[in-house]
Amino acid sequence: MKLGRMNHIGVATPDLDASIAFYRDVMGASDITEPFVLESQQVRVCFVNTPGEGGMAGTQVELLQPTSPDSAVGKWLEKNPLGGQHHVCFEVPDIHAAKAAFEALGKRVLGEPRIGAHGTPIFFVHPKDMGGVLTEIMETPRGHQ
Repeated sequence: MKLGRMNHIGVATPDLDASIAFYRDVMGASDITEPFVLESQQVRVCFVNTPGEGGMAGTQVELLQPTSPDSAVGKWLEKNPLGGQHHVCFEVPDIHAAKAAFEALGKRVLGEPRIGAHGTPIFFVHPKDMGGVLTEIMETPRGHQ
């Protein structure tokens, strides 16, 4: 397994619209995607695009509001009602090879690869196996390699 580009930091929030206003009005973000619902993960989500350098895209902040209290993000917010950093996400060229590599190292992969908010395959690795950080692994979107 080789560390790829950090794609985004996931931030769980009890109020997506208030978080969008915070990033726009306090942090000065000018490029925020339109929110959408990702039914498979029971979240309403949008991305705050940070400026990049040298023609490269910046790292995104993924804002996540649960659409169900029983969702993974809903359960996380139950323990962390103010919200906050939920996960970090790194890119890999081949999601299935990455999954096999993590499993060969004895890391707990949480479920099978599935399509994430970027429209590419993803999986998560248990925080107890990743230095206390819930880690999302996503296949690099086409055209971004």
